[in-house]
Amino acid sequence: MQTVTEIAIERAERGIFTREQAALWAGSRGARLDALLKRGVASGEVWRIHRGLYCLSDRYSQGRINPLELAQRIHGPSYVSLETALSHHGWIPEAVQAVTSVTLGRSRTFSTPIGLFSFTRVPQRRFLSGVRRASAGGGGAFFLATPLKALADHVYAQRCDWHSSAPVVESLRVEDESLAELTGELFDEVMSAYKPGRVCRFLAGLRKDLRL
Repeated sequence: MQTVTEIAIERAERGIFTREQAALWAGSRGARLDALLKRGVASGEVWRIHRGLYCLSDRYSQGRINPLELAQRIHGPSYVSLETALSHHGWIPEAVQAVTSVTLGRSRTFSTPIGLFSFTRVPQRRFLSGVRRASAGGGGAFFLATPLKALADHVYAQRCDWHSSAPVVESLRVEDESLAELTGELFDEVMSAYKPGRVCRFLAGLRKDLRL
């Protein structure tokens, strides 16, 4: 029988696969499948990401694994947001160590061989308002917050009492040129996601400063 590594190299899209996929490919389940997966993990050729989710190690994945796409597979429903989204868009200067996402489920953190994945619960009326589908390369994709949505999530997650653009520039070091890219249409879309409260007050104050 082929090893799970050999099977995954042939069959796993972008090097990521589930236990159920491995069972289908190997034609075995139960203890036999568990042993196959355990040998792959023990050899270091396969990494266990989360319960039932695996990927090929760096040696065999050949750079096909995008952490932002992987985040969607670890815990969902979710979308990449907060510091990771702001960094991805080039809005903040700091490099981000963990992949930060927003979820409707409970907040959780996962330490994996790929890196740290953090999921923050942000209750919303329209979860994907202000979120776009982004390409992960090689046919993969993931949901990514627009910069404004990421700012709104930050205000909720950090309980920021912000009412203008000043703390965005001073605390997060977002450039005025970046804020100038925002549109009234995007404000309408993002504001529809949240119930009246801290986030909506922030968005209204920021919009007033930008005269949109």
